[in-house]
Amino acid sequence: MNRREFLRYQAKGVLWMIAGGSGILLPKRLIAAPVPDIAVVKGAPAAATRAAVDLLGGMKQFVKPGDRVVIKPNMSFPTPPERASNTHPEVVRELVIMCKEAGASKILVLDHTLARKELCLERSGIRKACNPISKKMVFALNDDRFFKATDIPEGKSMTSTDIMKEVLKSNVLIAAPVAKSHSATGVSLSMKGMMGLNYDRRVMHGKYDLHTSIVDLCTILKADLTVIDGTRVLSTNGPGGPGKVLKRDTVIASTDMVAADAYAVYIFEWYGKRFKPRQVRHIREAHKRGLGRMDVENLNVKTIDL
Repeated sequence: MNRREFLRYQAKGVLWMIAGGSGILLPKRLIAAPVPDIAVVKGAPAAATRAAVDLLGGMKQFVKPGDRVVIKPNMSFPTPPERASNTHPEVVRELVIMCKEAGASKILVLDHTLARKELCLERSGIRKACNPISKKMVFALNDDRFFKATDIPEGKSMTSTDIMKEVLKSNVLIAAPVAKSHSATGVSLSMKGMMGLNYDRRVMHGKYDLHTSIVDLCTILKADLTVIDGTRVLSTNGPGGPGKVLKRDTVIASTDMVAADAYAVYIFEWYGKRFKPRQVRHIREAHKRGLGRMDVENLNVKTIDL
């Protein structure tokens, strides 16, 4: 329990004592259940996304009026939503709408694409989905001029890298990955997805230990909110596919990137099998280094069906 949770429980305890002595009935909002560590909603992409964030207290818990927000989806492949190699456009659009409702002054949807950026932006459907809100929002930033050399003080393998300038200027970072397999890391979820905000991913695969450098990167790119699109899960042949796509109609949200990734590993099938979070090395290492928790069995998980 962190300090904020302790104070909230302490305040509720005082209210219960007062109410018990006076016979006063407290409003339900004052005795509501604690915010879950992980919110899981089954339903259509947009509705499930909104409901999952609402279970965590709503977007206003993360985005304040005037904030600059960066949303990091997967949109690195020139493939349509049904291939599940990119985040579902409706998930991204709903996050944008909620950020706008919360009063964000600037919202950017960013990725460093592996394929030609125009093809990725077009075929992923993400730019088209967000254009009615703003045509100056969704970008693939692939040129080095958009990145800034940045130290990683807690890095164990990678101690410096080039990070998107817009991310460094942002107040809020939202990770919005699709749940998919990956040939090098087993899975690609929120932590692995942070590589799309880094300029040179090749050095992470070659010069550094990949799993350790992913954790290193997440010490400086730690999302304020993670929303995993599990509406379609690319369970084999990721990250680009084509592979086996499981239609699971699920969205996972958490303030803990490690917990969100761990839960996605836990509930979905990968390569025709079931795995435990600790079997994914960067999840295990992130847990050990204190970036978050992989012991999902000990966390408060709230699941609803729409």
